[in-house]
Amino acid sequence: QFGFVESGGGLVQPGGSLRLSCVASGSILDDYTIGWFRQAPGKEHEGVSCISSIDGSTSYADSVKGRFTISRDNVKSTAYLQMNNVNPEDTGVYYCAAFFRRADCPVLSEYSGQGTRVTVSS
Repeated sequence: QFGFVESGGGLVQPGGSLRLSCVASGSILDDYTIGWFRQAPGKEHEGVSCISSIDGSTSYADSVKGRFTISRDNVKSTAYLQMNNVNPEDTGVYYCAAFFRRADCPVLSEYSGQGTRVTVSS
């Protein structure tokens, strides 16, 4: 059973950048597909990005394509989300989750970590 600690959030101006980190504990990440998710105020959780354990392929929500980049460091049991050119619609609490040998990252109703809050505002 994984435990996750997300960090790196904060207040950022539109057009700015943030790098989120997700450190996993409890098992090695090599066989796990990692996903980033977010919950905007008053909205349901949504998938942001996913990086496969099978072939390293990545996928992104249409709203973040070309602006966000997901990566992983299995040695450090850490996944990252580089967020560039952010806009107010990126505001929310960001979470990560792991899926054993899946090709995708289904949205969950609950997440083990506390998440990291991102606020995009001028």
